[in-house]
Amino acid sequence: MAESAYSIVLSNVNTLAIQETTLLCGVTLEVESLKDELKRLQGFLRDADGKRRLRDEDIVVLVSQIRDVGYEADNAIEAVDHMQKRNRLKKGFMGAIARYARLPSDLTTLLNVGVEIEHIKRKISEIVESAKRLEIVDLGNVPIENVHVDDEFQQDYPNYQNYEEILLVGFEGEYEEIVEKLVDTEKSLSAISIVAMGGAGKTALAKKVFMSCRVQEHFGKTAWVTVSQKYKGTDLLKEIMKQIIGSTDESIDKLNEYEVGQKIHDFLLQTKCLVVLDDVWETDTWEQLNRSIRASPDAANGSRILITTRKDIANHVQIPTHVHHLKKLDEEKSWELLSSKALPSYKRSVIHDVDEFEKLGRKLAKKCDGLPLALALLGGYLSKHLNAREWSDILLDWPSTRNGQMVQNIVARSYKDLPNHYLRSCFLYIASYPKDYIIDVPRLIELWIAEGFIPKIPNHKLEETAETYVAELAQRSLVEVIERSRAHGCIDIIKIHDILHDWCAEEARQDGFLDVKNETTGQVGEPASSNNLVSYRSSFQSLSNEILPGTTNIRTLLGFELQSASVPKLRLLRVLSIEKSTLKDFCTVISGCIHLRYLRLGNCGGVVLPSSIGQLLYLQTIDLRDSYLESQVPKSLWDIPSLRNVYLDDGFSPPPPPAKSVRLNHKELQTLFLGISHVGTKLCFHDMVIFLGQMNQLTTLFLMIFPMPTEAFSLFANMPHLVDITLGQLGVLDKLPHEFPQSVRRLVLYADVIRQDPMPILEKLPCLVVLKLEGYEGKTMSCSAQGFPQLQELELHRFSVEEWRTEEGTMSKLFILTLWKCEKMIKVCEELLDLSYLSHVTLAKMPYF
Repeated sequence: MAESAYSIVLSNVNTLAIQETTLLCGVTLEVESLKDELKRLQGFLRDADGKRRLRDEDIVVLVSQIRDVGYEADNAIEAVDHMQKRNRLKKGFMGAIARYARLPSDLTTLLNVGVEIEHIKRKISEIVESAKRLEIVDLGNVPIENVHVDDEFQQDYPNYQNYEEILLVGFEGEYEEIVEKLVDTEKSLSAISIVAMGGAGKTALAKKVFMSCRVQEHFGKTAWVTVSQKYKGTDLLKEIMKQIIGSTDESIDKLNEYEVGQKIHDFLLQTKCLVVLDDVWETDTWEQLNRSIRASPDAANGSRILITTRKDIANHVQIPTHVHHLKKLDEEKSWELLSSKALPSYKRSVIHDVDEFEKLGRKLAKKCDGLPLALALLGGYLSKHLNAREWSDILLDWPSTRNGQMVQNIVARSYKDLPNHYLRSCFLYIASYPKDYIIDVPRLIELWIAEGFIPKIPNHKLEETAETYVAELAQRSLVEVIERSRAHGCIDIIKIHDILHDWCAEEARQDGFLDVKNETTGQVGEPASSNNLVSYRSSFQSLSNEILPGTTNIRTLLGFELQSASVPKLRLLRVLSIEKSTLKDFCTVISGCIHLRYLRLGNCGGVVLPSSIGQLLYLQTIDLRDSYLESQVPKSLWDIPSLRNVYLDDGFSPPPPPAKSVRLNHKELQTLFLGISHVGTKLCFHDMVIFLGQMNQLTTLFLMIFPMPTEAFSLFANMPHLVDITLGQLGVLDKLPHEFPQSVRRLVLYADVIRQDPMPILEKLPCLVVLKLEGYEGKTMSCSAQGFPQLQELELHRFSVEEWRTEEGTMSKLFILTLWKCEKMIKVCEELLDLSYLSHVTLAKMPYF
């Protein structure tokens, strides 16, 4: 991975084109010379990085030196590039004055960079001599191998079988048995414990039980919480309370352990509930929760607890309990699971000798000892190697290990088999998230791009390449697909299994790729042994009163649920992402981070952005959703030409008046999210429309303004590339405009009142896949033949429709329909339920439903 880090740095350095000027004359030559020296080291690093795991401390030192000198060169060259970009921002007379005023500091910067470059070049010479002494050879450069994901895997969304469904192969009987025991009110039973080793499919089985119609209809309230090893009892109780009470009230967060336990206790006595405790590791966990609540669910009341555990936890609790030991898959079911991944139906049709593969595959399946996770991982690997000789070689080389180590070995094999070092970096990066974290893929992709993990490929957007990477990991079963985007056809939400998370975290730590600090791992930044490299990335998780981090050379800092965080000045920071934390002195810290690419503060307090934020000329993503801003976002933010994604709530700062506006040059800006509670005298919407109208490269626009003027629709005339639109809260609309972009795939419109039928306008959008509407008060609604040719999901809120006229052929691909507070659509609902192509119908707050 040191080679991977160095390659990414080298790629960034090569994109920095320092233009020769009178001021930069000598430095430009030095920079180009340094780039050549850095390329020279790459071949040596390839050989040294491969030999580092042989435990030779001299080679470990050499690898560390090469990686470190790459980072130092990156910092130095980018400092010159930043200075040049900053001086080009302002033009004309005022720009000349600004450049003249900065001349002394610029000269100082150039002098320091020149000295630094000479220092780096001396280091490189010493490294080359050390490499020769250690018999490290120059292996040259290897071209990057592209990632190829099967088209059928990418496109077949409606029939896609997700990760959990695959792992449930062979557990149909056990699923029925557990559901029956949960809903059986005649037996005195309070808890069911599903017991099995890691990777056996406990969580997948429990999830299917939890989501079954019988269980959801039987229990008045349900809650699902993941316990894991690093749980916090009070937080766990609060999460249970929020789910069973159905509230996200902030007052719950202020309760102590006794108070929240008492409230859950009282609720369980009154309501029939199901609480799932997933991944309970120790008996103490159960005892603490039960002690806090002070009562187990009342068996007579019908409440139940479902536990998944690697140990027999429930036997240690004095309540009526059924212990269900999950059986391993038999040979036939093992082959069924393996073949579903390795030889799906669309692959079988192109294989000449299927019988030979089945013969070898059954033997390989038997080696997995009935463990679903091992079978899914091996199947994902084999699907990329449809060669009988390779399958035979794997069978012959199969190591003799325990089940736990067997999974680790398969993960290591799949990891090494990933097509390029970019994708390997993307996979290891997932360990920066806490265990059991639900990962938002668009956000993960933004991080990957900011880190430089996504290579530039001709005629492909970076996001498109990254989506292919996610699909590759999913096809190999290295990540679990939780949800796919119907509008875009790509993977939207993922998770990673605990065993894979542990493997990634350890591999990342040993390679100096990433350090994680939580209550069990200890201090970040210190290698566990002399054979491990110090990392430039740190992830802090579930800690309190923490000063982050110890080294000033850190390039990536991620924080999750830090009660109070003090961030020191980190001038080399590229990525900063902190959520659910209170920040101290943040404004002074961020002002000097000129290299910053990614800034996310989610659900944080104490956020103040510096007025100089416009100097962060490499910033790609700023995400301040759900955070409390103590001041407005400075107008200088919009001076940054590299912005790709902007997410702001009430901190949005209005643009300058039109007379003083400067034409924006946001060729990279693709996503704009603005949530504004009130439009008052401080925000002139007319000026805002002019301002936003310049962002003609947008693909995603989210505007939630209370109230939203109808003038917002005029924005679409200058935004031909939009594929995802959300507008609200609109007031009274006589009718919808005709000027929606033809490229739109997802459209969400929230209005108080829509008077004229919106369907004749919207049905003509050729690419529309998801449509959500609110507020139509007409009595009739019409959809013509061939209307909505691509629509798959339709959601209607507060519609007064009594008659829905549909011609044959309309909405021919619709398979999800949701009606919410559509009280007069009862007869319409009865007719719709008979449509064969509808797979999912949800009726909420409807009479008699």
